[in-house]
Amino acid sequence: MTSATPITTDLQPVTGSTRRESAPDGSKKPLHTIALLVRNAPGVLVRVAMVFSRRGYNIESLVVSPGAREGFSRMTVTCSGDPSILSQMIKQLTKLVDVVHTIDHTSTDSFETEIALIKIRCSGEERREILQIAEHFKAKIVDYAAESLILRVYGGSDKLDALIALIPKENIVELVRSGKIVMARALEKT
Repeated sequence: MTSATPITTDLQPVTGSTRRESAPDGSKKPLHTIALLVRNAPGVLVRVAMVFSRRGYNIESLVVSPGAREGFSRMTVTCSGDPSILSQMIKQLTKLVDVVHTIDHTSTDSFETEIALIKIRCSGEERREILQIAEHFKAKIVDYAAESLILRVYGGSDKLDALIALIPKENIVELVRSGKIVMARALEKT
């Protein structure tokens, strides 16, 4: 019988881009949030993604989940691109066969949230500082190891951005964000 070799991983810091895309002139492109109600059918996601791709929009996040009615799904797309072509793109999305309706939530009165898991390398004094930051943002520690911990935090994108900005980049080993989910307030169409 062979003895099991423990699996070890060398925790490396995460390097990556910010949540907002920079334009060639250095300015930041605005983020748009678009909700789609679609029929639950093969190929719908590809057709929707192609509309964004053809118009030069970058999909920052995409969340797909079952809708309130059986046989339908809800897509929430956060994207960045030229605002002048957004209305044209929404019209094209609405014309797709499996799309029931499309709503731009960018400037509507709506509730939005997202969730993030953040694996952080920390020990000693660093751990104490991270725990204070986590407490301030009401983040929950879901894994506590000797040299790392994992935080789960939810709320608006700005809240998650602020929390992540306070953690030294070299300490962030892994970061996963769910993407924004959004719903219009009151009885407005979603």
